[in-house]
Amino acid sequence: MKKDQKKDLRDYRPATKAVRVGQLRGEEGEHSEPIYTTSSFVFDSADQAAARFSYEEEGNVYSRFTNPTVRVFEERLAALEGADACVGTASGMAAMLAVCMTALNSGDHIVAARSIFGASQIMLSGLLSKFGIDTTFVELTDLDAWKSAMQPDTRLVFFETPTNPLMEIGDIAAISELAHSYNPDILVVVDNCFCTPILQQPLSLGADVVLHSATKFIDGQGRCVGGAVVGGAELVGKKVMAFMRTAGPSMSPFNAWTFAKGLETLPLRINQACDNAQILAEHLMSVEQVSKVYYPGLPTHSQYELANSQQSRGGAVVSFEVKGGREAAWNVINNTELLSITANLGDTRTTITHPFTTTHARWSDEAKAEVGISEGLVRIAVGLEDPQDVIEDLLF
Repeated sequence: MKKDQKKDLRDYRPATKAVRVGQLRGEEGEHSEPIYTTSSFVFDSADQAAARFSYEEEGNVYSRFTNPTVRVFEERLAALEGADACVGTASGMAAMLAVCMTALNSGDHIVAARSIFGASQIMLSGLLSKFGIDTTFVELTDLDAWKSAMQPDTRLVFFETPTNPLMEIGDIAAISELAHSYNPDILVVVDNCFCTPILQQPLSLGADVVLHSATKFIDGQGRCVGGAVVGGAELVGKKVMAFMRTAGPSMSPFNAWTFAKGLETLPLRINQACDNAQILAEHLMSVEQVSKVYYPGLPTHSQYELANSQQSRGGAVVSFEVKGGREAAWNVINNTELLSITANLGDTRTTITHPFTTTHARWSDEAKAEVGISEGLVRIAVGLEDPQDVIEDLLF
C-alpha cells in the first residue's frame, strides 16, 4: 500500500537531501538533472511575459537570475543548511559582495574577525571603505572585543570558522547572541566554507546568513568557480535575489550542475577527508621539525571542546609550523611529488601551500604577524588519497 502523504524531501537526513532535494525531471524522464544552457526562456503569450517580469507569476525569465539548473543547486544547498532560500553566485567573493551590497548603506559599520580570508579582509577594509562603510576588526576568540566593537551604526557581523589557515574556532552561538542582544537588526554572517553543512550548520546556532565558496568542498574536484548565499526567504530569497537580477554576478548553469552533483557525494567525501586529515594531524604531532599543528580534531587544539560542540568533525584542513621559517617551509613544499602545490582546497587531491606568500600575500607583514601567519606556516588541504602516501610525501 502507498502512503497517504508523501514525505517532504527536506525532512530526510543530510545524505539523502544531498542526493534528492531539488531534483528536476523533464518530459524525457531523465534520471540525472539536465543542464539548461540557455540565456532566455520563451513565454506562451505577452501576458505571461509581463506577469513573469513583474513577479506576478513564478517561472523562468532570464538566466542571469532564473535558471532551472541553478535552482536545483540552490534548493539542495538550502535544504542541507536548514534554510529557506539560497542564491548561487559566480564565486565565493561574489556571494560576500552580494550580502554586503544588499544589507549595507553608506555610513554603516561592520564588525569582522581579524583572521579572515585575505580577499575578504581586503574587500571590507578597501573596497567597501570607498563607499563609506567602515569595518572594525577584532580577535575572533575574544568575545569582549566583539562587544566593545559594536556601535549604534553596526549593521553586519562577519567571521569564518574554522579560520584560514590557523583553524581558529569562532563561537557561532555566543557571537550571534552578543550581536543580536546589542541590536536585533544586526546581520550575523558566517563563512561555512571549511566545514560545509555536513559538519556544521551556523543557522541552527543563531547566525542569519551563511556564505559558501562552492569552488571548494562542494565541487570537490577543483573544476568550477562559484559561491552561494544561504539564509531567510526575505533577505536572501528576495533582496539578495534582487541584487543578483540587477548586478548580475550569476552562477552559470554548467557550474550549477557540477555543484549539484558535488553535493550528492559531499557527505562521503568530507567524512573521508576528515578521517585522512585526522591521521595526518596526529602524525605531524610526532615530527621533530614541526613546532605546532593547527587542527580542531586534536585534543591539543586550544578550542577543541568548542569545535566539538558546533562541528561534527575536525575538518579536512591541517596547518603546521615548520622550524626554520620560510626556507624550511618551502623545502617541505618543494620536495613533495604527490601533493599539488596550489592555494585551492576542498579537492579530491591533497593540496599544499605557503599562506604567507600565497593566500595572504597581499596582507602587510605586520597584519600577518598580528594574526599569527608566520613564514614557517604550511597549510595542507587533505584529499582522498591514502593518508599514508600523503605522509610519506612530506620530507622534513
